[in-house]
Amino acid sequence: MKRDFLRLWDLSSEEIDLMLEKAAELKSGKDVNKCPLIGRSIGLLFEKASTRTRVSFEVGIYQMGAQVIYMNPREIQLGRGETIHDTARVLSRYLDAIIIRTFSHNTLVDFASSSSIPVINGLSDLHHPCQALADLMTIFEKKRRLKGIRLAYIGDGNNVANSLTEAASRMEINLKIACPEGYEPDPHIFEEARASAKSEITIVRDPKEAADKADAVYTDVWVSMGQEEEAEEKKKKFKDYQLNSKLLSYAKKDAIVLHCLPAHRGEEIKDDVIDGPQSAVFDQAENRLHTQKALLEFLLTSR
Repeated sequence: MKRDFLRLWDLSSEEIDLMLEKAAELKSGKDVNKCPLIGRSIGLLFEKASTRTRVSFEVGIYQMGAQVIYMNPREIQLGRGETIHDTARVLSRYLDAIIIRTFSHNTLVDFASSSSIPVINGLSDLHHPCQALADLMTIFEKKRRLKGIRLAYIGDGNNVANSLTEAASRMEINLKIACPEGYEPDPHIFEEARASAKSEITIVRDPKEAADKADAVYTDVWVSMGQEEEAEEKKKKFKDYQLNSKLLSYAKKDAIVLHCLPAHRGEEIKDDVIDGPQSAVFDQAENRLHTQKALLEFLLTSR
């Protein structure tokens, strides 16, 4: 039976543990010559521009012995009116899995409902689960544990924040999200995660309260792709939510700094923080490669 990865909760905590262990092995160079996906073909269907998601998946797929088929919706029949369902059924005959990066999360849900191959969410407006896997790997690398970690997320309650709430719930991380009123994570996702969590998942207004004694402090851009018309208004409302050295000083002395990138330097994060000694941002970006390789192997070889 095929498995999809549309949100972090598509994996159990035990499966996440196994995936992070496998990702660490891959990063260490173990089985470097092993090609578990040789002969497979994996599609990338991207509606949104991408740096890390596209390159990390393309490199990882190549390293695992498979080939990549990159598709821009404007260049295939989907862009001329063919339905998502027909496209999914046809591509299922050619490919072994597909990664989709899109605006509406419903596009992923509809595609997966008609697909007979695994569908992976490379990013949607509601979830960014591949990023959350890399976040978990990075925290574990630096702190050697996940359970009981105090994670502060400062900024917009966007798709990254939504997936972090699910990650916190699954892995017993204490998560405090600091955001202005009206910019909270999706209420259904947040309440669902909090209701099932064995850890504390809360929303506060004061970023200093969130950062207080945190093991990791995470931020993201204030204006996501597709929200450019809101840019000036959001910058005004988020001006007190910048991750700078003063805010970081409220966290533990050995706290790490996280950002999923791209960063708008000077807005949500200052240069001396993202480039400073506590930054794990570029390790976090690298870990996209390793966790996604582990994810692909899990979805394609454990069926």
